Amino acid sequence: MSDKTKVFQYGTGKMSVYTMRYVYEKGGEIVGAVDINSDVIGKDIGEIIGGENKGVLISNVNDAEKLITETKPDIVIVTTMSLIKDVEDALMLCARLGVNAITTCEEAFFPENSNPSITNKLDETAKKTGCTITGSGYQDIYWGQLITSIAGSTQSIKKIKGSSSYNVEDYGIALAKAHGAGLTLEEFDKQVASVDRISKEERQKMIEKGEYLPSYMWNVNGWLCAKLGLTVKSQTQVTVPQTYSEDITSSTLGMTVKKGDATGMSAVVTTETEEGITIESQCIGKVYSKEDFDKNEWTIEGEPNTTLIINRPSTVELTCATVVNRIPDVISARSGYVPTEEMGDLTFKFKI
Repeated sequence: MSDKTKVFQYGTGKMSVYTMRYVYEKGGEIVGAVDINSDVIGKDIGEIIGGENKGVLISNVNDAEKLITETKPDIVIVTTMSLIKDVEDALMLCARLGVNAITTCEEAFFPENSNPSITNKLDETAKKTGCTITGSGYQDIYWGQLITSIAGSTQSIKKIKGSSSYNVEDYGIALAKAHGAGLTLEEFDKQVASVDRISKEERQKMIEKGEYLPSYMWNVNGWLCAKLGLTVKSQTQVTVPQTYSEDITSSTLGMTVKKGDATGMSAVVTTETEEGITIESQCIGKVYSKEDFDKNEWTIEGEPNTTLIINRPSTVELTCATVVNRIPDVISARSGYVPTEEMGDLTFKFKI
């Protein structure tokens, strides 16, 4: 009987190229994979990874329950969409079956502050069946643990200010569309920006109904407050379109984004806490021009002031490596929906 960690891959798009390879390289094995794309269904996962065949064929997502029941994985990696409502079915399936799950869904990083209804349902089900559900990825370290570690070396804090940019081309069409890439400015205003021109009370009602569309930093600020023991007093979000002076071709969207149209968006989330510390974080996701590159910058203002800058991080690979390194933490965590801020600091794993 194999003692390898058995992993089931839910979604075999761009991110899975790395998650599956990393699982094998760290001593685990992929026991099944599903997708909705007819172009990849029936292919061996080795073809997706870019290596030799592994003897595991990609099946239709409709067969996920049957396959997970048969293969009995230790954990399922879900790499599909960016909103918790869009991965609810996949995560709830795992919760019902009592199988651990980790997802790259950005909202899933700390979904209780944007969609408590779905989070609570997943939490209750996972507790009953004895499994753990969580979200992780690039933000676990570069928007989370690095910042809280620096805070640990700071005497007093007035403000935490962060900014991170990334190319939506690297993450698939769902993420690109969620950022408004390809929309005219009028369409962007109606479909993306308008959601934040509301009162605090209206926003809270939308959150309770599961209708709010958070930017990534909305959930990151919640995670940071929870990790630092801060009490949220208020939180606001503003989204603005990003544009470029020339046409830009997007292979992910399968279109040319016209000059002056939205290449993506910038979202600024400001959190005021009862302790007097303000967290202001910004994410900039867009179709990159030739001048653009990924950048991550955080400043803690206090005694002393400290700034951390990371230029050109390999965001996709870092996201996938973080997820795979988190697998042992998820397996050993308590049952329920457990944000990674409860799992302790992430460390390098030679084997999972």
